Amino acid sequence: MGLKDWIKGRVAALDAAARPWAARSRLNAFAFEFLMFGLKQAWACLFGGAMLTLLVATHFLYPAGAPLARYDFLVIAAVTIQALLLALKLEHLDEAVVILAFHVVGTVMEVFKTAHGSWIYPEPNILRIGGVPLFSGFMYASVGSYIVRAWRIFEFRFVRYPPAWTTWLMAVLAYANFFTHHYLPDIRWGLFAFCALIFGRAWIVYTPDLKPRRMPLLLAGVLAAFFIWIAENLGTFASAWIYPSQRHGWAMVSFAKIGSWYLLINLSFVLVTLVRRPQPEVAGEARIVAGAAVEPAS
Repeated sequence: MGLKDWIKGRVAALDAAARPWAARSRLNAFAFEFLMFGLKQAWACLFGGAMLTLLVATHFLYPAGAPLARYDFLVIAAVTIQALLLALKLEHLDEAVVILAFHVVGTVMEVFKTAHGSWIYPEPNILRIGGVPLFSGFMYASVGSYIVRAWRIFEFRFVRYPPAWTTWLMAVLAYANFFTHHYLPDIRWGLFAFCALIFGRAWIVYTPDLKPRRMPLLLAGVLAAFFIWIAENLGTFASAWIYPSQRHGWAMVSFAKIGSWYLLINLSFVLVTLVRRPQPEVAGEARIVAGAAVEPAS
């Protein structure tokens, strides 16, 4: 039995044991659904969670004076994790393709941003492009990995999803603005307004357990950006990268960065639509298969 089948078996056992308890009351049902939501989120964050754990753990535990620089170790570890996820069939090939695409997109932006002093990588290493250690691209890849995995695990559907051309226009403008605002006026407030215009009527339908639930797509983006901001605080605390304001000691990352992450999460979402096409909600659709609470069959 493979690891993926073993995990599904454990989830099925949990489902079989807890389902009768969940059926006793509405409060129990809510608690069980919330638990399933948390388990699915954790499963969707598998790659990103592993990377964040490595950043923090190596900050405290990596030996000083080791022959292999910490940043280089993180590069090798990230590639190893990716290979293991594929070998153990815990990740789909299209998810790996998304990770690669995000690595390229993120690294290009990192090279530009570090050259302009937006943030720095304070530790020396060999595996880098300019001032950018190669592990940094995997942090952007973690965002893409989360979205594509959550899309599959939560069985995303959409209500009033906007025309594709409008989302791609937003994505291109958002990515361009990360570069051009160093030379031209920053148009992020216009981009926020554009996002509100095209996504304002859209809802995301997700299935935490058996019953599909809805959330405004704008709210989903804001919540994702907030949690990425929390992860960024952990990353800067672990000196994986630091902002100029943190040169003389760690300080919380500015709340304004949530806006940047919101634009990036929307850009990421649109890129994921290359492998996960937005599908409309199916009326009356509900999960009836027990034991598939963490990862449904694909």
